[in-house]
Order: sequence, then structure tokens, then C-alpha cells
Amino acid sequence: MSSTSAPFGLRPAFHPSGLDRATMIVDGITSGYGSAILKGQPVKLDTAGVILPAAAGDAFVGAFAGVEWTDTTGRRRVSNNWPASTAYVTGSCNAYFYQDPNIVYEIQTDGTLTQASIGAEADLSNTTDGSTTTGLSQCTLSSTLKAAGVQGQMQILNLAPYADNAWGDSFVIVRAQISKSQVTAAFTGI
Repeated sequence: MSSTSAPFGLRPAFHPSGLDRATMIVDGITSGYGSAILKGQPVKLDTAGVILPAAAGDAFVGAFAGVEWTDTTGRRRVSNNWPASTAYVTGSCNAYFYQDPNIVYEIQTDGTLTQASIGAEADLSNTTDGSTTTGLSQCTLSSTLKAAGVQGQMQILNLAPYADNAWGDSFVIVRAQISKSQVTAAFTGI
């Protein structure tokens, strides 16, 4: 498994309290927003209070979980991804995302890592990759670790406990937490 590149974005594995619930913002995506947002894609809040895809290096709130809206014909839609350039009836769009900074995510790396990477930080890579057919992100965690004392977007906590997933494999699946979060006190702006 971790010898094959098959990324799945940020997938919540667990929360220390046992609750890894998604948060919802009404009209949390701008009507007609021109880029797709995929399930498991890292997202950030902008100054207007809506979510946008986060790029490598950005502080972000968490992972996109799905959306529901009423389209301009009056039909209710539910999707695991935001289809680019979709318009909706104002007040009808509910955007869901995981934002608790204590959630532990699973994510595949874009290269090999060793057990010595536990505790290290890295940025995300391939943040906009994915499939608009399945609606799933193919975001990965960079295997290029940050130098000591340099903050990355995520901190590596451990290896994900799956068969055929081992340190040193070509594309390791790790468990990690958001390090560069928009919802912690250390973050100074959007």
C-alpha cells in the first residue's frame, strides 16, 4: 500500500476526546466560486468568513468535509465536493469542514520517510490535486521536512497502523496534526 502513490487528502483518524465532528458555515463558500474544493482538501478561512482551498505553506483551519446547497433551479444538492462555479440560492449553502486543531489526520506522503521523522514538521504538497469525478482530494504531505525550529503546516506524530505501511516505504501513510493553524492563539492573521 505505501509503496504505491494513492493519496486521499487529509482524512480524520481520531480526536483525543473521541469526537471529530465537522463544523458548518452557512454560505461558507461564495456563490459562483470558480475553483473546485475536494473532500479532504486543506481549507482556510478568508477575511469574508468563507472557506477557500489552502496552498502549501498557508495557515489553515482543517480539511473540507462536504457541502449542501439549493441550486438556482430550486433543487437541493448534497456533495462531498464543491463543483467549481456553482451558483446557489443565498442562505442555502452549508459548507462542512473539520477545524479542531486537536484532530489527528492520516495523510500519504509524497516520498519516503523514516521513523526519525516523528515530531518533525512538513508542509502539504499537491494541495489542489484530486478528482472532480469522485470529489476526493489527492493532497499529500511533503517528504521534505522543515529544519529544526521552522514551522511547517503539519507535525508528524506516528505511522498509520496499516498492513503494508512501513517507515522507509516509497509513500508512507502517517498520522499528523495541524501545526500552522488559523484557530490557535499563535496565529496572527488571515
